[in-house]
Amino acid sequence: MTGPLPPWTNGPFELLVHAEGHLRGGDDFDRRIALISFDNAIEVAIATYLTLNPIQRGGRSYQKSDVDKWLNNYHTKLDFLEAEIAARGSSWQINKGHIVWAHDHRNEQYHGGHKGTPEKNVLKIVRDAALWVFAMLFDVNDAEVALEQAILDKAPPAVPSRDRKFDVAIDAQYGVVEVGEESYHASELLFAVDAAAYRDLGGRLCTTPDATTSGEEQP
Repeated sequence: MTGPLPPWTNGPFELLVHAEGHLRGGDDFDRRIALISFDNAIEVAIATYLTLNPIQRGGRSYQKSDVDKWLNNYHTKLDFLEAEIAARGSSWQINKGHIVWAHDHRNEQYHGGHKGTPEKNVLKIVRDAALWVFAMLFDVNDAEVALEQAILDKAPPAVPSRDRKFDVAIDAQYGVVEVGEESYHASELLFAVDAAAYRDLGGRLCTTPDATTSGEEQP
């Protein structure tokens, strides 16, 4: 599947985005939250898939008794995954035992007495597993690309900066502006009020011959 993700994937995908954001944060707390969220993303992806209408999962249907059994806990959800992989003639991309091992580390963060920082290899396993499970179940061609785009979309916009050439050109043309009892360079004031207009005017003035000197001599 290419294009926008279907709406029923929002729950598990948001967990992936949340986990990835913390993973990139890098400190001990972030790594613990990343482990928990990636692990949760695996479980939520399977639960979401099993509760979809067959039309939303390629026409695949399952017995209600089987679904109820698979939804029981984390390990029964992996039992479903094993059955689904076999039914599709595929194989585990991430070793099942490794996924369980990462899950045990997650449980230690939640319930255990030792809450040390997760090792990088544990985080890699659970991240790879979460992306693989999501991509396989929801027929996503490249979950990594979708995740990267989501992280970029959540990033705060870049803070615009002033340009020395624009400052010189605008101030040469318009000088100092009085506002109440305060005086401001025209470039400073325009940038603070409307950065886009500042860049537009500065760009136009810089392409005008003698733009930086046209305002220096006034009759």
